[in-house]
Amino acid sequence: MINWQIVQLDRQTSDGLVTIAHWRVDAVDGNYSAGSYGTVGFERGDSFTAYDSLTEAQVIAWVKEKLDVEAIEASLAAQIEAKKNPTTAVGVPW
Repeated sequence: MINWQIVQLDRQTSDGLVTIAHWRVDAVDGNYSAGSYGTVGFERGDSFTAYDSLTEAQVIAWVKEKLDVEAIEASLAAQIEAKKNPTTAVGVPW
């Protein structure tokens, strides 16, 4: 399961223009999980949605438009696979 979320928005107080979205994505496969966090910047465009009218789904869509979602999700899958099938270990033999 992969879950995208917006954890914070930076905005201009004068008009509510969102300038930065802080995002997090988590992947879970049974007892194994991996996550990633980042930010995406925005500039004033042709369309404008009032801050009070924004939904998380809408902002997630904006964020995904600016990211290589496939690469991010593949990286999370690879991290989980590495946890499931580790190639290194630590410890002592006694």
